[in-house]
Amino acid sequence: MRIQQLEYLEKIAQTGSMNEAAKQLYISQPSLTQAIKELETEYQLQLFYRSKTGMTLTNEGREFINYTRGILDQVNLLNAKFKTETVRKQVFSVSAQHYAFVVHAFVELVKQLDVEEYEFTLRETLTENTLNDVQHFKSEIGIIYLNRFNEMVLKRLINEKELEFIPLFEAQPHVFVGRDNPLTQKKKLSLEDLTDYTYLSYEQGDTNSFYFSEEILSTMHYKKHIKISDRATIFNLMVGLDGYTISSGIISSELNDEKIVAIPLEVEDSMLLGYLKHKKIALNPMGREYIDLLKQHIRNYGFEVFDK
Repeated sequence: MRIQQLEYLEKIAQTGSMNEAAKQLYISQPSLTQAIKELETEYQLQLFYRSKTGMTLTNEGREFINYTRGILDQVNLLNAKFKTETVRKQVFSVSAQHYAFVVHAFVELVKQLDVEEYEFTLRETLTENTLNDVQHFKSEIGIIYLNRFNEMVLKRLINEKELEFIPLFEAQPHVFVGRDNPLTQKKKLSLEDLTDYTYLSYEQGDTNSFYFSEEILSTMHYKKHIKISDRATIFNLMVGLDGYTISSGIISSELNDEKIVAIPLEVEDSMLLGYLKHKKIALNPMGREYIDLLKQHIRNYGFEVFDK
C-alpha cells in the first residue's frame, strides 16, 4: 500500500468516475486503474462496483476508505507541520434527525476551520437513513433519540448494524408553536390543550413505522395531521397554520428560529438524545471536535450533558 494509492482511492470515491478522477489527478486512466487493482489485490477485496454510470464504493470499500481517511489525516498533519505545499481537503459528514442544535454545532465547526479546502456534508434525513448512513460509512456520526416506546426496536437495529449509541442528554418533551399561537399564553401544556390544533410531524418514507417517528406519542390519534419532510417547512406551518410539533425544547435563535416558542408538555415521558458511531471505527479528530461543540451548545441551553 502506498499513500498515493489512498489519495487515488479518495478521488475516485469523490468523483464517481475513473475518467474524471484521472483528469483531476493529472495521470492516465490506465495508470489509475492499475493502482486501484493493485490495492484490491493486496487486501483481497473489491473496493468499487463498476458500471456504465460510474464507480460506486462497495460496503467493504466504504469501510476501507473510512480507515484510509484516518491515515491521510495523519499525513495531512505531517504536511501541515513540516511542508509548505497544499494539504489535502478536509472531509466530514453528519446525518441526523431534524434538530437545531445539530445544525448550530455544524455551523460552529465550519466557522473555526483553518483550512483552505474542505468538503462537509450535513444530512437532515429520515431515522432509518441516519442509521444506514453511519452503518455504510456515508456519515461518521448520526444523531437520533430514544425513549421507552422506541428503545427496544431501535437498539436492536443499532446492534444489528454494528453501531453504538452514546447518550448526550435527556430532555423533557416540549411543544413547538409559532410565537403568535394562542397556546403561548400557557406556561405548560397538556395533550387536551392540543386537540384542536394541527399536528405536524416528519415523514419517514416507505418505512413509516411508529418506532422511526421523530416525535414521541406517535401512535396517538390526531384529528388534524400534516407530514413534512424538512425543518424549514415545519416551522413555516407552525406560524402559518398555528400548527405544532413535539421535540426536545432546544430552539436556536442564531439560526433564525426566533418565530418559534417551546412550551413544556405535561406527559410522563422523556427523550434521550445521543449520537451514533460505528463500533469498528474510532472518531477522527474532526468527529471528536464536532461532538465537543454539540455538548457545548447543549450546555448553553441549560441541559446536563452525559460525558463519556
